[in-house]
Amino acid sequence: MRNGVDGARKRGPARFLGGRPLGRLRGWGGVGAMAVACGLTASLTLLPLTHSATGAPVSPAVTGPGVGAGVQVKSDTCRNPEASLTPSTDDGPAVEAIKARGKLVVGVDQNSFNWGYYNPETRELEGFDIALAKAIAKDLLGSEDAIIFRTIPTNQRIAALDSGKVDLVVRTMTINCKRIGQVAFSTAYFQAGQQVLAPKDSTGITGYDSSLSGKRVCTAEGSTAYEALENNSFGATFKDEGDGTKQDKDRFTVPNQLDCLARLQMGEVDAVVTDNALAAGQAAQDPAVELKGRPFTTEYYGVAAKLGNDDLVRRVNQVLVQYRQGAWTAAYDKWLKADLPGISGPPAPMYK
Repeated sequence: MRNGVDGARKRGPARFLGGRPLGRLRGWGGVGAMAVACGLTASLTLLPLTHSATGAPVSPAVTGPGVGAGVQVKSDTCRNPEASLTPSTDDGPAVEAIKARGKLVVGVDQNSFNWGYYNPETRELEGFDIALAKAIAKDLLGSEDAIIFRTIPTNQRIAALDSGKVDLVVRTMTINCKRIGQVAFSTAYFQAGQQVLAPKDSTGITGYDSSLSGKRVCTAEGSTAYEALENNSFGATFKDEGDGTKQDKDRFTVPNQLDCLARLQMGEVDAVVTDNALAAGQAAQDPAVELKGRPFTTEYYGVAAKLGNDDLVRRVNQVLVQYRQGAWTAAYDKWLKADLPGISGPPAPMYK
């Protein structure tokens, strides 16, 4: 089993989903087929994916412009949850443990097109988040091959860090006030926002507004999209009976965003709420869906580590100092620009 995926793929792709031919979809040759072949991805929790990296090496991070440009905030406030620890190249217990192991273990997605996804043609994990994870491994261990990827669903990101099954999570994880009490974040490496995804021919859905009244809306469990709907659903149905229990049917709240797109294709839901950065990739794969309205939040992605692993967070922040100076733009141009244009650069770092 290569990259921990072939075992699922051998079950064979579905040819149709909800009466729609899957051959018309781009990306993995059919989003619905990938979702079905992966058993809606729930079975892929924490499967180790040893990765043999390819591509140009990323230079180790060094102190450079921008390190001291962060906004100073108090550690006891949540007015600026994106504020992180200042960069450092010093080794501490967490970094030393990784070096002793000889591998960096990173929790990632394998189902988000252009962010973290399994490419059946190259038989590799690829995407914007994957490129960043490789850069961190390169800095810590001298080689971007020195990495083990573990695929984790959205609602298991924090648990994977707490249990020690991964050193870091690089998986479109939004920094917010709730989560900074659960994990330690790096500085922000991408800005996104929540938005509605729906079929182009859907009647009446105009965005995150009263047009969602009476509609069935899908989100990923543990996502900020779910929290937004909890705050204001506009009368939409978005909760499963028994959410978070063994009786949860995972119909409206699902382990991964790809599951939402599959349900949208099958006609089981009317719309999806997710990060526009992820939704843009899904719209690129399925020409029958599109983003509706405008983003209704401003959110920042960060690399997450276990609380207390401050030396590792500082080291990641040092990697990001250098990454922002060229590698970030190269990764954006390669993976995101075509479907998410108009972004001039990464967010400026904020430090405590």
